[in-house]
Order: sequence, then structure tokens, then C-alpha cells
Amino acid sequence: MAGSDENDLGVIGPANLQGGLLGGGGKFMMGIGQNRRALSDIDRNVTDAPGCPCAVNKRGCSRNQKDSLNKVICRPMHAVSDKNPPIPVNRRITRKLAAQLANKEQLLIKETTEPVDTVPNPIESEDCSLTDVEGYKIDSDFPVPMFVQHTESLLEEVDQMEEVEMEDIAEESVTDIDSCDKKNPLAVSEYVDDIYAYYKRVESSSCVPPNYMANQSDINEKMRGILIDWLIEVHYKFELMEETLYLTVNLIDRFLAVQPVLRKKLQLVGVTALLLACKYEEVSVPVVEDLILISDKAYSRKEVLEMEKLMINTLQFNLSVPTPYVFMRRFLKAAQSDKKLELLSFFMIELCLVEYQMLKFPPSLLAAAAIYTAQIAMYGFKQWSKTSECHSGYSQEQLSECSRLMVTFHQKAGTGKLTGVHRKYSTSRFGYAAKVEPANFLLEGWS
Repeated sequence: MAGSDENDLGVIGPANLQGGLLGGGGKFMMGIGQNRRALSDIDRNVTDAPGCPCAVNKRGCSRNQKDSLNKVICRPMHAVSDKNPPIPVNRRITRKLAAQLANKEQLLIKETTEPVDTVPNPIESEDCSLTDVEGYKIDSDFPVPMFVQHTESLLEEVDQMEEVEMEDIAEESVTDIDSCDKKNPLAVSEYVDDIYAYYKRVESSSCVPPNYMANQSDINEKMRGILIDWLIEVHYKFELMEETLYLTVNLIDRFLAVQPVLRKKLQLVGVTALLLACKYEEVSVPVVEDLILISDKAYSRKEVLEMEKLMINTLQFNLSVPTPYVFMRRFLKAAQSDKKLELLSFFMIELCLVEYQMLKFPPSLLAAAAIYTAQIAMYGFKQWSKTSECHSGYSQEQLSECSRLMVTFHQKAGTGKLTGVHRKYSTSRFGYAAKVEPANFLLEGWS
């Protein structure tokens, strides 16, 4: 073996080409020629592995070692781990190297039976096909790699998030109606929601039993309606604030609910309630003589002051109650109303002030139903946004009964004896709101 150099690439060089070395002589060439062996001798040492001429069998390798060696060298590149690079073809095959290769073959066989974290190269593997990310296919002999499972789970989560986002977009969102008042200290946008939550909790204290007239022996609900219709005109003539009218009606009902009143004193109760409401709400309060004058001097100054003391003590000086007007301002803001919708909404709710049967509804519900009915009358279809529902606390179904009653009041507002509200809202000052057509289609199928 000392003279055999067929595996030593260093002895094969340009000198073997035709013509020999550029300046070479014959003796050197003859030496090389004598050391070369015939191709037939070399072929005897080549293993029987087809397609792998680089595998050379040295004497000392057993048949099993040759099979193991052929499997390792002929294995595709993608099946060999990065930690086990392919054997250089110019390295001599010794007994020690053959044993090492056999051990590595056993380790590789063991690794291929366990789950792997890498995917076979789809280009080199015949059983692999690359489609899209979700349809990535691998050999059935290998389990699904962990990173493929993780990628698929991430894609599913992304799809679910997109579906949820599309549902959120499809649903109407609640508008922040106080965002424009962040810099307005009078709007108290930081705790305005807490204020109205408190109003909703205590509004029941400002309500009266819807059948309190049963306790009155000398007056009835029709007389009450005539009184309030007259006070609406007085309020309009004196050009008082809107809050004053709603508080006046509230004081009358709360007083009549606990105090029996004679028929001839009913107008005095109304005038006195207006005086108290003006003292609470107005900057410039009408004098007592003016109130006596508008009542056609039916009462004296003394009678007005005595009734004032009786009423304020009966009500225990509690004038700070949430009226429908308080909720109207907030709900109109939630509805993003314009001036026309605002006037029509107030027209609706003032029609309800005259009607005794509307006492069964709380002030917040009256306000929400008035705006809802006005929107239907203006736009011709049912419209109650998520923002309005959120801030009012009432759904469209909860407003339906009250809204239908308002439509009936709207239909007969210009007829009958109690037309004070209709005349008031038929002027240019109130935008001719009374001339808007009622939402008659709401009454279809309702009795």
C-alpha cells in the first residue's frame, strides 16, 4: 500500500495531460507512468453502489459496513442534518472511519423516526408539493412540524379577529356626544353621565300616582287639562324659560296628589305654582300683581301668598326634581338633532303635558318617546340610534306605546277645545312645528 497513490489527488495534476509538463523530460514522465495503475484494477475497489462512484471500498470493510456506508453517502441532502455534513469524497476510508459512519447511520435512522422541527425541502423531495401557506403538504412519514401548527393557529386567530372586527363595523357604534365639550367647563363633561344617572334614580320621587284624581272630589282630569293648556299660553305670553313650564306642571300634580282642592281654587293653584317655578328658575320673576291680572282678578294678593305658603309646605320645599325638560336636552344631544327636530320634539311633549293619562310614564320615557316620535314624523321611518338608546336607557320597543299615544295627540292637536299647544307651535318662532304631518303609519295594527 505504500506505493499506491490512487486516492491521493496530489499526484494527479497537469502533468498527466498530453504533452507532459511544459519543460518536462521523459524520465519524470516515465516515473509517473510506472506508478499509475490500470483502470480495471481501480474498478475492483469500487463498491457496487450505483450512482455513487465516490464510495471506495478498502480491504478491511465488511459487507454490512459497505451497505451502511452506501446508505449514508447516497442519502439525499435534505435528509442529512446540518450537524452531520456529507463526507468529503477525497478522504481515505479506513476501518475507524467506516465504524464512525456506521454509528452515524444508526443515529440518523433514529432521528427520522422522531418528530422533527424542520420541513423537507419541497424542491428536492419527490413526495412533497408546495401549494399555499394553509395547504402546505409534507410526507406522510413525517408528523406536522410545530412551526406549521403554530402558523395555522395564528392564521385561524387572525381570521376570527377579522370576523369580529367586521361584525363590530357592521353594528352601529355609540358616539361620544361629549367629545366636543371637553374644553367647556359649563358642560361638565367629566361627570355629566353621573348627573343623569342620578336623575334616572330619583325621577320616581317627582312622579305622581297616575290615578290621583280619584282622591279629588270637586275636580277631575278634564279641569286639569284646561288649567295646563291655559298656563302654556300664559308662559308663552310672559316669554318665560322652558324649564319653568315643566316645573309648574310638576308642582301642580304633586300638590293635587296630596291636597284636596275646590274647583274655584284650581286656577289659584296654577298661578301659585307658576310663581314658585319662576322664583326657582327665572332671573326676572313676574310680580304677584301681574299674575292676579292674568287671572282676571279672580284672587287677591293675600290669597296668592297664602296658597304659596300652603303649597311650599305641602311639597316640603322640594323643588329640585328632574322634569321631562332635563332629559330632553340630553336626549336631543344624543340624537344629534337640528333645530327643526328639537322644536317638533318639544311640541310632542307639550301635548303630553295636557293629557292626564300620560302621568303613567316617567319623565325620562316621555322625553325619549317625544324625540323618537318626532324623528319618525320628520323622516317617515322608525329611527332610534344606538347612541340614543345608550344615553336614554330605552329601546325602540319600550318607546312604542308612548309614541303611539303621542301620534294620536298630534292628530287631534288642532281640533277640540285644548288647542293652546297647537297655536303656540304654529308660529314662525317655533318653526311651524305643528304643521308637520303625524306619523300615522305607527298606528297601523295598534288598538
